[in-house]
Amino acid sequence: MSTTTFAAVSAVKQQSETQFRADLSPAWTIGGRPNGGYLLAVVARAATVVSGHPDVLAASAHYLRSPEPGPAEVEVEVLRTGRTASQLRGRLLKDGVPQVETLLTMGVLGDAEPHWQEGVPRPEFGEFPEQPWGPGAAASGFPIAIQNEIDVRFDRPLTDGPSGRGELRGLLSLPADEPFDPISLLFALDALPPATLDVAPSGWVPTLELTGYIRSRPAPGPVKVLHRAHLIGDGRVDESCHVWDSEGTLVAHGTQLAGIRLG
Repeated sequence: MSTTTFAAVSAVKQQSETQFRADLSPAWTIGGRPNGGYLLAVVARAATVVSGHPDVLAASAHYLRSPEPGPAEVEVEVLRTGRTASQLRGRLLKDGVPQVETLLTMGVLGDAEPHWQEGVPRPEFGEFPEQPWGPGAAASGFPIAIQNEIDVRFDRPLTDGPSGRGELRGLLSLPADEPFDPISLLFALDALPPATLDVAPSGWVPTLELTGYIRSRPAPGPVKVLHRAHLIGDGRVDESCHVWDSEGTLVAHGTQLAGIRLG
């Protein structure tokens, strides 16, 4: 596992009031292309500089192209500034060509207990002896450089093959045991392999759109991730992801639409 922090590889350098430079790490790639949650986090980091509010509450990204690692630009536009929330548009470019378009809502995360909660109950996670993804994680044989950067332990070996549930459960840690924050939680929502691996082998599963909601600042320590596939058809799959911190608090959840080629 790498000792380079997520904060370092997702850092941006401000060039003007709304323009930034970034250096997309080749280590945070699958098949040579940067992870989608990582790219969203880079844009969100620039947005926190421009916004009058410190925390990402919601972010949605459409992936126009899959950029190569290396120098990139980020542009941020403030759409609205309010008392409790601000809305911004962020764009990641390579050589002036748009790669990722995002919309973000910024605000201030509180620490109060939820007034009411319904939906996906926190599953009973078992032990997490398996690490890392293993040779069964990508039938295509694409290099998975990112698995050398993060620590992901699954509650069952991926090499056992699909269970048919369309569900992966993992324990996720950042390099150098860096604590998660609202920005790195955006990455956590896309950190695990596609949940379709629990249904059928496939090649690359590129993210077309990713939406994440950050609900609380996480407690220190690894996070537990439940990643589910819901409908596979017409060459696309929609997935959901829920993230709990070390104290069992639901801190983030999201959905994504991805392309898929089975078999």
